[in-house]
Amino acid sequence: MTDFTLSTASTAASGVSHAGLRERLSGLAASDRRTILAFVVASLAPLGLGLAFGLVVALARGGFIAFDPETAYRLLTLHGTSAFFWWLYLAQAALMVTFAAGENSGGLSARPLILAGLVVLVAGMVLSEGTALTGTALLYDANPDLGREDPAAVGGMAGGYLLLGLGLTLASIGAIVTVLRARDEDGGMTAMGFGVMAWAGFLVVSAIAAVNAFLPNLLWALGRGPFPVHAATEWHILFHNLHYLPLMATVLTWYAITRETTGIGSVFGATFSKIVFAAYLVFVPPTSLYHMFLEPDLAESVRVVGTLLSLFVSVPTLIAFLVIVSSLEVSTRRSGASAGLFGWIGRLPWRDPSFSAMGVAIVSTLLGLVFAFVLIQEKFAPLISDTFFVPGYFHFFAVGAVSQSFVAAFLLILPALTGRRVWRPRLLAWLPWVVLAGLLVFGASGILAGFEGVPRRTFDVAYDGAAPASWGTLMRGVAIGGVIFATAFAVEVFGLAMTFFGSVDAGEETATIRPSLAGVEATKPVAAWTGPIAIVVLVLLMTGATIGAFELMHALPITTIGGAGHGH
Repeated sequence: MTDFTLSTASTAASGVSHAGLRERLSGLAASDRRTILAFVVASLAPLGLGLAFGLVVALARGGFIAFDPETAYRLLTLHGTSAFFWWLYLAQAALMVTFAAGENSGGLSARPLILAGLVVLVAGMVLSEGTALTGTALLYDANPDLGREDPAAVGGMAGGYLLLGLGLTLASIGAIVTVLRARDEDGGMTAMGFGVMAWAGFLVVSAIAAVNAFLPNLLWALGRGPFPVHAATEWHILFHNLHYLPLMATVLTWYAITRETTGIGSVFGATFSKIVFAAYLVFVPPTSLYHMFLEPDLAESVRVVGTLLSLFVSVPTLIAFLVIVSSLEVSTRRSGASAGLFGWIGRLPWRDPSFSAMGVAIVSTLLGLVFAFVLIQEKFAPLISDTFFVPGYFHFFAVGAVSQSFVAAFLLILPALTGRRVWRPRLLAWLPWVVLAGLLVFGASGILAGFEGVPRRTFDVAYDGAAPASWGTLMRGVAIGGVIFATAFAVEVFGLAMTFFGSVDAGEETATIRPSLAGVEATKPVAAWTGPIAIVVLVLLMTGATIGAFELMHALPITTIGGAGHGH
């Protein structure tokens, strides 16, 4: 149990001004609103492509359609490149710029720099996607070993990713300048402003890591350097940042959505929120060793240290989860929702599509953490990293946690930027749960398939009848789950697009909570059980998943030990 004292100051201490984010965005100059909208539109294009390619891949993996190996690899490359690199990072740029603009009463302070970043990002996306469509399929990590006979493909993919790093750097610098101008005007920095600064800094560091990973590839492709024999190691370093940056963005998005949809700020105060955001910079970089567990010459001491450090990688996200859930519980109970241990949850604004999507994102994050804990242990990595276990668990993060959070944020900000209402909000409030249902089928089938040894990148897993019969059944489950969540997700994207053309009159009201403290004894402690209970359950599930994995280790029909790593 955790006891908190909620006062009128505690909400203000969350570091958010009295005007909400939507109110501040609607008051921006038209040029600033158009700039942010351009980022949103640019991010939705690769999302649509990623969903389309992913749906085809899922159907092929389930055996419902068939492709030759070259086409299959191209589809995997296009799906991964579109969804992971361009959707997740263009969306991050869009939200980073949005949150920065919301901190500054004067709007975007470096709009030409931010616009230049957008132009570079779009150019990089066109180059990367065009190369993946026409050149040798290198998979989404642009593996140069696959392109030894096609330097143009290696150069095109590397060039696109280098432009991604440059565009993110330009947008990040613009966001930093905007937040610093807000600080100069107001004499302080809010928790969200601090979070945007840390996020932007993390993006710049990752852009530098991208130069380290992809510039040697480009130089070789241009005939200006030797073949990048250490490309896999450099990719591991970069991928670790790319893996957790979206989670940091997700946490910041949760903070913004919680405040906007419920009126509730952190009961822990702005300083603690800043510590949580800074924790990503402290905990994430040193934990990258576990991405190298498949390297055959990795020293045993490094494997042990990597396993120990991996235990800390989820600390910032779990702390943020505890802050948000505890703040919601405390504030809601103070407003009168005290029936039963979990009765307060029913009073949350589930009819609001943004809040509903955030709720699914939180559940998906916890599910993903359970199985990520299995993968990042040194004894399991060689056994399951090259199996379908990885996409089985990873989609809980990529689709359920991060993508649903970003969609939730877009549903929140688009009406403020366009002056139009959300398209069919009740339908959009239900769709995230359909996405979660599909993810559960996809994830359960994929994780079990991984434990049975189904390979990650082989579409035809029958092996001329030599493979276990269960492989085909499990992969059909993967396909069915993929069709469910991809279809629901596609309708969500359609809803975002339709919001650009929605009605300008007052939209359908969604229920919100804005606890009133009037006449309530502000110093009375409030018990918040849900967050700590959830953490305990998560730890128990992690332990159970680990024990189960140990029991299944000896039953794996295929053991793959090589240099692929977690990032491939």
